[in-house]
Amino acid sequence: MLSWFQTTDMLATDSTINTSFMVQTTMEDEITLAADNKTLVLYFFAPWCSVCHASIDNLQKLYEKNEQFDVIAVALDFTEKQDVLDFAQQHQLTFPIVFGNEKIKQAFKVFAYPSYYVIDEHNSIKSKSVGYSTEFGLYLRSL
Repeated sequence: MLSWFQTTDMLATDSTINTSFMVQTTMEDEITLAADNKTLVLYFFAPWCSVCHASIDNLQKLYEKNEQFDVIAVALDFTEKQDVLDFAQQHQLTFPIVFGNEKIKQAFKVFAYPSYYVIDEHNSIKSKSVGYSTEFGLYLRSL
Protein backbone atom coordinates (compact mmCIF):
# COMPACT_ATOMS: atom_id res chain seq x y z
CA MET A 1 0.00 0.00 0.00
CA LEU A 2 2.81 2.43 0.88
CA SER A 3 4.56 1.77 -2.45
CA TRP A 4 1.36 2.54 -4.37
CA PHE A 5 0.84 5.75 -2.39
CA GLN A 6 4.43 6.89 -3.04
CA THR A 7 4.00 6.53 -6.82
CA THR A 8 0.56 8.17 -7.21
CA ASP A 9 2.10 11.53 -8.16
CA MET A 10 4.45 10.01 -10.75
CA LEU A 11 3.65 9.69 -14.46
CA ALA A 12 0.91 7.16 -15.18
CA THR A 13 1.71 3.60 -16.16
CA ASP A 14 1.03 3.01 -19.88
CA SER A 15 1.58 6.69 -20.70
CA THR A 16 4.23 7.61 -23.26
CA ILE A 17 7.25 9.57 -22.07
CA ASN A 18 8.53 12.79 -23.60
CA THR A 19 11.47 11.63 -25.75
CA SER A 20 12.68 15.11 -26.74
CA PHE A 21 15.15 15.60 -23.89
CA MET A 22 18.76 15.70 -25.11
CA VAL A 23 21.09 15.49 -22.13
CA GLN A 24 24.82 15.42 -21.54
CA THR A 25 26.40 12.35 -19.97
CA THR A 26 29.27 12.34 -17.54
CA MET A 27 31.38 11.19 -20.53
CA GLU A 28 30.32 14.39 -22.39
CA ASP A 29 28.14 12.56 -24.95
CA GLU A 30 24.63 13.75 -25.85
CA ILE A 31 21.84 11.18 -25.50
CA THR A 32 18.05 11.17 -25.32
CA LEU A 33 16.05 9.93 -22.37
CA ALA A 34 14.31 7.31 -24.50
CA ALA A 35 14.30 3.55 -25.04
CA ASP A 36 16.32 2.30 -27.99
CA ASN A 37 14.57 -0.93 -29.06
CA LYS A 38 14.80 -2.55 -25.61
CA THR A 39 13.53 -2.02 -22.10
CA LEU A 40 15.00 1.02 -20.36
CA VAL A 41 15.27 1.66 -16.65
CA LEU A 42 15.35 5.41 -15.97
CA TYR A 43 16.80 5.95 -12.50
CA PHE A 44 16.50 9.42 -10.96
CA PHE A 45 18.87 10.12 -8.08
CA ALA A 46 20.64 12.81 -6.10
CA PRO A 47 24.31 12.30 -5.21
CA TRP A 48 23.65 13.29 -1.57
CA CYS A 49 20.81 10.74 -1.16
CA SER A 50 21.76 7.89 1.21
CA VAL A 51 19.08 5.55 -0.21
CA CYS A 52 20.47 6.21 -3.70
CA HIS A 53 23.93 5.19 -2.47
CA ALA A 54 22.43 2.01 -0.98
CA SER A 55 20.42 1.01 -4.06
CA ILE A 56 22.56 2.03 -7.06
CA ASP A 57 24.75 -1.09 -6.82
CA ASN A 58 21.63 -3.23 -7.35
CA LEU A 59 20.93 -1.30 -10.55
CA GLN A 60 24.53 -1.83 -11.71
CA LYS A 61 24.18 -5.60 -11.14
CA LEU A 62 20.91 -5.66 -13.08
CA TYR A 63 22.60 -3.86 -15.97
CA GLU A 64 25.62 -6.17 -15.99
CA LYS A 65 23.60 -9.39 -15.88
CA ASN A 66 20.77 -8.55 -18.33
CA GLU A 67 21.59 -7.53 -21.88
CA GLN A 68 17.89 -7.01 -22.62
CA PHE A 69 17.85 -3.91 -20.38
CA ASP A 70 19.37 -0.47 -20.86
CA VAL A 71 19.87 1.84 -17.90
CA ILE A 72 20.19 5.62 -17.77
CA ALA A 73 20.75 7.31 -14.43
CA VAL A 74 19.62 10.93 -14.22
CA ALA A 75 21.33 13.06 -11.58
CA LEU A 76 19.14 15.79 -10.08
CA ASP A 77 19.47 18.33 -7.26
CA PHE A 78 23.26 18.38 -7.32
CA THR A 79 25.35 21.43 -6.51
CA GLU A 80 28.42 20.67 -8.61
CA LYS A 81 28.90 18.30 -11.54
CA GLN A 82 31.86 16.90 -9.61
CA ASP A 83 29.40 15.54 -7.01
CA VAL A 84 27.81 13.41 -9.75
CA LEU A 85 31.20 12.31 -11.10
CA ASP A 86 32.30 11.29 -7.59
CA PHE A 87 29.08 9.32 -7.07
CA ALA A 88 29.62 7.44 -10.36
CA GLN A 89 33.25 6.71 -9.56
CA GLN A 90 32.51 5.58 -6.01
CA HIS A 91 30.02 2.99 -7.28
CA GLN A 92 31.99 2.09 -10.45
CA LEU A 93 28.94 2.64 -12.66
CA THR A 94 29.18 1.54 -16.29
CA PHE A 95 25.81 2.68 -17.65
CA PRO A 96 25.18 6.24 -18.88
CA ILE A 97 24.76 8.89 -16.20
CA VAL A 98 23.34 12.22 -17.28
CA PHE A 99 23.12 15.66 -15.74
CA GLY A 100 19.43 16.39 -15.27
CA ASN A 101 17.75 19.71 -14.55
CA GLU A 102 14.57 21.13 -13.10
CA LYS A 103 12.70 20.81 -16.42
CA ILE A 104 13.40 17.06 -16.56
CA LYS A 105 12.53 16.69 -12.87
CA GLN A 106 9.15 18.30 -13.47
CA ALA A 107 8.45 16.47 -16.74
CA PHE A 108 9.02 13.08 -15.09
CA LYS A 109 7.30 14.14 -11.86
CA VAL A 110 10.22 13.22 -9.63
CA PHE A 111 9.41 14.14 -6.03
CA ALA A 112 11.66 11.74 -4.08
CA TYR A 113 14.88 9.79 -4.51
CA PRO A 114 15.54 7.36 -5.92
CA SER A 115 12.67 7.19 -8.42
CA TYR A 116 12.52 4.63 -11.21
CA TYR A 117 10.58 4.28 -14.42
CA VAL A 118 10.71 1.13 -16.52
CA ILE A 119 10.12 2.11 -20.15
CA ASP A 120 9.29 -0.37 -22.92
CA GLU A 121 10.75 -0.27 -26.44
CA HIS A 122 7.83 1.97 -27.54
CA ASN A 123 8.64 4.52 -24.79
CA SER A 124 5.59 3.65 -22.70
CA ILE A 125 5.87 3.36 -18.93
CA LYS A 126 5.63 -0.29 -17.82
CA SER A 127 6.19 0.29 -14.11
CA LYS A 128 7.44 2.84 -11.62
CA SER A 129 8.82 2.89 -8.12
CA VAL A 130 10.19 5.17 -5.42
CA GLY A 131 12.78 4.26 -2.81
CA TYR A 132 15.14 1.37 -2.25
CA SER A 133 14.85 -1.62 -4.55
CA THR A 134 16.76 -4.88 -4.60
CA GLU A 135 18.31 -6.26 -7.77
CA PHE A 136 15.55 -8.89 -7.87
CA GLY A 137 12.85 -6.25 -7.32
CA LEU A 138 14.23 -4.18 -10.19
CA TYR A 139 14.34 -7.27 -12.40
CA LEU A 140 10.70 -8.15 -11.64
CA ARG A 141 9.53 -4.60 -12.38
CA SER A 142 11.40 -4.72 -15.70
CA LEU A 143 9.70 -7.85 -17.06
